[in-house]
Amino acid sequence: MPIPIETFFLDPKFEGTLQQKIQRMISEGVLSGRFIQGAKLPSSRKLAVHLGISRITVTLAYSELVSDDYLIAKGRSGYYVSPTAPQRSRFEAPKGVFTDCVDWGKAIGQRFSDQVLPEKPIDWRSYPYPFIYGQADDRIFDHSNWRQCALQALGKREFSTVTADSFERDDPELVKYIALNTLPRRGIQAKPEQILITMGAQNALWLCAQVLLNQRRTAAMENPGYSGLRVALNLARCTVASVPVDDCGMVLDALPVETDVVFTTPSHHCPTNVTMPLERRRALLELASRHDFIIVEDDYEFEMSFLNPPEPALKSLDEEGRVIYVGSFSKSLFPGLRLGYVVGSEVFIREARALRAAILRHPPGHLQRTAANFLSLGHYDALVARMGQIYRKRREIMQEAIEQCGLESGGMNVSGGSSFWLKTPDGVDARDLAFALKNRGVLIEPGHVFFERPEDGARYFRIAYSSIESAKISAGIKIIGETLRTFGGR
Repeated sequence: MPIPIETFFLDPKFEGTLQQKIQRMISEGVLSGRFIQGAKLPSSRKLAVHLGISRITVTLAYSELVSDDYLIAKGRSGYYVSPTAPQRSRFEAPKGVFTDCVDWGKAIGQRFSDQVLPEKPIDWRSYPYPFIYGQADDRIFDHSNWRQCALQALGKREFSTVTADSFERDDPELVKYIALNTLPRRGIQAKPEQILITMGAQNALWLCAQVLLNQRRTAAMENPGYSGLRVALNLARCTVASVPVDDCGMVLDALPVETDVVFTTPSHHCPTNVTMPLERRRALLELASRHDFIIVEDDYEFEMSFLNPPEPALKSLDEEGRVIYVGSFSKSLFPGLRLGYVVGSEVFIREARALRAAILRHPPGHLQRTAANFLSLGHYDALVARMGQIYRKRREIMQEAIEQCGLESGGMNVSGGSSFWLKTPDGVDARDLAFALKNRGVLIEPGHVFFERPEDGARYFRIAYSSIESAKISAGIKIIGETLRTFGGR
């Protein structure tokens, strides 16, 4: 019995190629029971005309569906739903109406949803002027070589490595590259036993907090500072000391004497982008030695120090093993990758590895090996060099536009990065500004989420140039200036 051609239509919301859309349309029809076993499909020519697409696209989709046993080909007769096609288990729908009778206010032992974190619209790409931080620019990324590296990772030679349950171990090729290439660029020497792969820098910071802190210990972090770190410290239930930041980074004189662990972002302070000079880095290490505390260095975006030569990492200056180093590939590759690493004493790494194993075993093997291939074949270095050139140009354009519009900077002593930290005039809340700008197609990030007391950051906001093309920057900044003037700002 032929399937009526009117039942075939492509899902406009499905993000995939035309061939993938056809495969999904037919496989869903089979799995849902709409296309029964033995039913005949329209010919590739008829379906192509009906859908308004190329016949070869339909033919390729049919071929893939045959290989997956959704369809069978019967010579010149055409394509039919396979008699052994995959089927979903079906259960009788429950009768009656059920309500949730649980008192979740009592049942939930700990709450996590009230943490203050930046909000980024899912559809940010649809806005004309997305000054959104930390998102990938698909105009820059090397899609072709990443795809080849992913296919290589799934080849027969590497298949057993990437598909096995590695327990608590990491991909040796990725660890090797980090040890021999990434860390030496920051002046750091480390053995494989001192390196742990994590699900991004956020996961690394959480592991550090869980291993190093408890209810009786004190952690110091920058204020303003990375909001994700504040969440991780709150989950560790330690005492959190918020330390102010000046034009040289964390103010060391404000560190409490009872501090056990200091978390800092010396290369590019989050969110102001301020770079901590060498003198203060040495002073922080001396203070750590004198008062016997640990330092966790979040060295995110170190690759983006394109305005001035990068300062040496704290870890490279450490002679006592007090610094735990956190790095990530999520900023330089793409945030959805979720691959980072932490470097420290073997004793610390052993504990962090055991905790990671208890929570998630290890990051996905395929992702680790794909990244290792991309790095070792030189694609990563080429990508970073290209990003540096593009970001430098975008930064120059944005700097000029900011000055022309008279916007006030909120940070100095910057060596690169991918964003600007700005300040509104007196009486203008950045959250109100963000709301007004969103209606004009401009996305900015209000800065209150980075402060211990959100009200202290009401006048600050961040705009990034990593996700917006150069040609749109000036027009977007002009809209920010115009909107500020409607609030009574200059």
